[in-house]
Amino acid sequence: MRSVNFRDRIDDSEVSTHFARSGGPGGQNVNKLNTKAILRFAYRHSRVLSSESKRRLEELFPNRVTDDGDLLLSSERYRSQKQNLEDCWEKLEAILVKASTPPKKRTKTKPSKASRERRMKAKKVTGDKKRSRRQFE
Repeated sequence: MRSVNFRDRIDDSEVSTHFARSGGPGGQNVNKLNTKAILRFAYRHSRVLSSESKRRLEELFPNRVTDDGDLLLSSERYRSQKQNLEDCWEKLEAILVKASTPPKKRTKTKPSKASRERRMKAKKVTGDKKRSRRQFE
């Protein structure tokens, strides 16, 4: 459910991008071209997210958050800078949607009478099984 397009609302000063060499296989291109895209989003100073969303973002993605208050995303999935940068933006959008969606409140429920009876019957069977294993004392 995408209700908000974060990409259009994020200010350019809140995002920085740079490129690095990708690892792994890929032939001679790997050694020459900087195709890995790295996107850094300064979420703590962003006006797009509420304080609650920022807190949730830190809880949900602790490994992607730096001490400076930046969200760090990278992509080396494709062989071109443009596609990897686009992939980073898609990841950022998904993360922001997840962080801005409040968790559903759990409604308390009671176990049904039948489930309580099944549980007690299972406990009884287990107890009888253990009792039958005992040696006469």
